[in-house]
Amino acid sequence: MLGDYMVDYLYLKDYIYTFKQNYNFLKIFSIGKSTLKNEIYCIKFGIGKKEVLYTAGIHANEWITSLLLIKFIHNLCNAFVSNSKIYEHSAKYLYENCSLYIIPMINPDGINLVNNFYSKDSKVYISASNIAKNFPSISFPSGWKANINGVDLNSQFPADWETGKKIKSNLGFSSFSPRDFAGTSPLSESESKSIYNFILIKNFSLCLCFHSQGEVIYWKYKDFLPKNSLEIAKEFAHVSGYELEDTPYTSSFGGLRDWFIQNFNKPSFTIEVGKGTNPLPLNQFNKIYHDNLGILISGLL
Repeated sequence: MLGDYMVDYLYLKDYIYTFKQNYNFLKIFSIGKSTLKNEIYCIKFGIGKKEVLYTAGIHANEWITSLLLIKFIHNLCNAFVSNSKIYEHSAKYLYENCSLYIIPMINPDGINLVNNFYSKDSKVYISASNIAKNFPSISFPSGWKANINGVDLNSQFPADWETGKKIKSNLGFSSFSPRDFAGTSPLSESESKSIYNFILIKNFSLCLCFHSQGEVIYWKYKDFLPKNSLEIAKEFAHVSGYELEDTPYTSSFGGLRDWFIQNFNKPSFTIEVGKGTNPLPLNQFNKIYHDNLGILISGLL
């Protein structure tokens, strides 16, 4: 049953197969491949002119966000098939008036590592373990946020990348590491480059980036203030109970959301779901889903 066990790439593939079998109105495709050649899947629901992007699973030990988006698209499709409502809104109306693109797992290799998919004698595991040994204060593999190369994918985007890299280097992350290494150059990793190129060919009016944890919404990048961004942020806070906060300075540069706001001057938000230490336990999942359903639907309106 959905939500009952840890998510890895095979879990996602199983659901992709189920979606293809049961919901022929979905468009499912790959926007590129990970370092280990796993597909980075995108699921499109709807035919409306308004295009919206939801992303999750960019940080390996935040895989509960992937589960959030998988369950959401599953429930949204069921509501559409049964011609019913979801969060008080007609799924048919949403389908006809919006095109939702969901990328539930940007970092499948890293998520596999955190969830013990690779055997301890495999080259992949040994390589990551050797990186982790240089950072003994970070638990392995549960503390791993990066892609399988040891690059933080959410520090890879061309929005003051050099500033972000310097900040992270000063914090001790100047080489390949389980978290916070910005890479050797912007978009050096196949995962970040894939989503960057995909966004460039679309016309998204809104981008939501799901992370964990903190139950906060980061709504602003530097002094950029895209039209309606504060109003949307306040609505998201209202329906979720999450607090609006400014992004901490040490995390303020090079993110997917940062680049989206800077490049397109359109609203984008980081939603930090749940509370605790990553990876969050599954017993939080039902609350996370309940808290975020209003955001997930409001973003389509």
